[in-house]
Amino acid sequence: MAGIRHCPLLSVRPLRCLVDEKFEVVVQFLLPSQPVTLHALLQSEDGDFWEAFGHYKSDASGSVKVSEDVSLGGSYDGLEPMGLLWSMRPIPGSRKGLRFRNKDVFKPIEVHISVYEGHLTKWFKEKQALASVVAERWYSSPGVQRIDVREKGLKGTLFIPPGPGPFPAVLDLWGGGGGLVEYRSALLASHGYITLTLEYIGLKDASGTPQNVDNDYFEAAFSLLKQHPQVCPDRIAMMGLSFGVSVTLGMAAYSSEINPKCVVCVSGITVCETQVCFDQMGLIQCPILLIVGEDDQNWAAAESAEDMKKMMEQAGNSHLLTVLSYPHTGHLIEPPYCPHVRSSNFKLIEAKTTVVVLWGGQMVPHSKAQEDSWQKTLAFLEQHLYTHDTVASKSN
Repeated sequence: MAGIRHCPLLSVRPLRCLVDEKFEVVVQFLLPSQPVTLHALLQSEDGDFWEAFGHYKSDASGSVKVSEDVSLGGSYDGLEPMGLLWSMRPIPGSRKGLRFRNKDVFKPIEVHISVYEGHLTKWFKEKQALASVVAERWYSSPGVQRIDVREKGLKGTLFIPPGPGPFPAVLDLWGGGGGLVEYRSALLASHGYITLTLEYIGLKDASGTPQNVDNDYFEAAFSLLKQHPQVCPDRIAMMGLSFGVSVTLGMAAYSSEINPKCVVCVSGITVCETQVCFDQMGLIQCPILLIVGEDDQNWAAAESAEDMKKMMEQAGNSHLLTVLSYPHTGHLIEPPYCPHVRSSNFKLIEAKTTVVVLWGGQMVPHSKAQEDSWQKTLAFLEQHLYTHDTVASKSN
C-alpha cells in the first residue's frame, strides 16, 4: 500500500561468540528483489578502522540470508557466509602496512554490521543505514583465567579453562616478531586446553638487560606445565608458528626434559644443516601436524615440508607426520575469519627498525585455509590429548 514504510530487521546469531565460530546474518522485511549492501566495520585496538561489504538482492519474501544467498560484489563475492569478516581491509585513507591483531583477550572485538539501500562501495559513514547491530567476537570464553608467569626466569601468560580439570596443555611458541602474543592461547583455553604462551625473542629482565634464552628456558616452561596441579602431565603438546616451529622441532627431538604428546607446526622450517635435520626428524617420536602455505613469501615452508617428509620416510617414522599444504596461502595462517594481509609492517627487534614484509597468500584461498587448518588443528589436539578416562570433559 502507498505510504507504508518498510522497516527492515537485521539480525546476527549468535550475537556473542568466540572468534572461530560462524554467525548467521539475516535481513528481513525488505521489498522483494531489493538491492542492499551489508557492511561490517570494526575498530582495532590501535584505533584503525577495518571494513568489509557485500552486495545482495532480497528474495521474493524480502529477505537476505548471508549463509544461503550470494554476494553480487563488494569486498567478496559468491556464497561466503563469513565474508563480512575475513574480507575486511583498512578503510580508505588508513595507515599503510596494517595487520589486525588483538592484545586484550578479555575485551570483545565489536563488529558493527549495517544494511544500506542500494549497492554501495564507499561513503558508508555519510549514508543512513536501514538497520544496524553490533556483534561481539571473543578470544576467551566465560570463566577462562589469565595468569602472568614470571617464575623460573620465564616471561609468559598461562590461560586456564573453566572447571576443576585436569586438562591437557599446550606450550604455545610464536615467531620472530617477539613479544608476548596471547590471542591464540586464550582461544585454545576456550576449547579446553591449559595454554602457556611464552616470550623468548628479544627478552629482557626486570632491569632491561637482554636475557639469554637457551634450551633450559623452554624446558623450564614445559616443566611448569607438567607440575601444574590442573594439568595432565603426560598430555602436553607444543605448538609453533614460523621460527617457533624450529624451536618446537628441536626441543621435541633433542631435549630429555621435553616429551610432547604431539606437536603442531605452522608456517615453519627446520633451521639446520641437512644431516643434522635428518637426525633431528628421525628422533621425533610423537605425532606432528605440519601446516604450510604454498605461497608463503616469508619462509620456504612448503619446500621444507617436503624435505621433512622425505627425511621421516627414510628414518622410518613418517607415519607420525600429517601435512596440510594449502595452495595460494601465505605465511600468516591465523585462527579463522581473521582478515588476510598479504604484506604488513614488521619490527626487526635486533635492528630496532620497522620494515614491510611480504607474507603472501590470496585472500579467498588463504581465508579458506585458515578455517580448514584451525578445525583440523583442534581435531588433532583432541585426538591426541583427550581421552574419556584421564581428562576432564571439555564441556566442564
